[in-house]
Amino acid sequence: MELIPAIDIIEGRLVRLTKGDYATQKVYAEDPVEVALEMESLGFKRLHVVDLDGARSKHVVNIDVLRRITQQTRLVVDFGGGVKSEDDLRKVLDAGAQMVTVGSIAVTQRELVMQWLQEFGAEHLVLGADVRDGRISINGWKEESTQELLPFLDGYLRAGMRHVLCTEISKDGMLQGPATLLYRQVLEAYPDCRLIASGGVSCIEDIRLLNEAGVPAVVFGKAIYEGRINLRELIEEFPQNL
Repeated sequence: MELIPAIDIIEGRLVRLTKGDYATQKVYAEDPVEVALEMESLGFKRLHVVDLDGARSKHVVNIDVLRRITQQTRLVVDFGGGVKSEDDLRKVLDAGAQMVTVGSIAVTQRELVMQWLQEFGAEHLVLGADVRDGRISINGWKEESTQELLPFLDGYLRAGMRHVLCTEISKDGMLQGPATLLYRQVLEAYPDCRLIASGGVSCIEDIRLLNEAGVPAVVFGKAIYEGRINLRELIEEFPQNL
């Protein structure tokens, strides 16, 4: 299983939210780059970076933090939050991200994202599917769409999208365990999907359960910063080889 630490950014600082509520933000580090360097030193190969300012503003904001991370580490970085135009997408790739998560725009401008899939390739895109009550949420989880999860995934996966980051919003930041049943349902429907689970991971046992369920990758953050997971033990159990 691929282990992907998460760094969420507001005003250049590493924060975490609960259920996507900006009023709940808690600052864990003033400089996300130092945290990225620490993750690399422990043996992690990949990093998930979320521009929460961008998600709320509907355009990429914390591009300088991304650039510093990619310049100072060798981590494979996937970046999301605020990518609402091709200019944003190119800006993120030019700043060194190897992959870009497209979420809200994949709901609101499907044809455009399909064009990106053809132009930039599936290896550079991650389909963001943030789910609340079975439907996709957009724009920093502040708005609900009418799109249900499996039909939303179906069109993109049939078109060649491979990577899907699925967050169960009710689990996010709660440290009460991930939505394993939801991920099983996705993988049963689309066994070739490179599914990345996100939300609710509270301990190593949660990651073991996701691994047993056949989930290829997991993103987790709050459990790290709250000291609930011993990262050295985790890396020993799940060595990271790319």
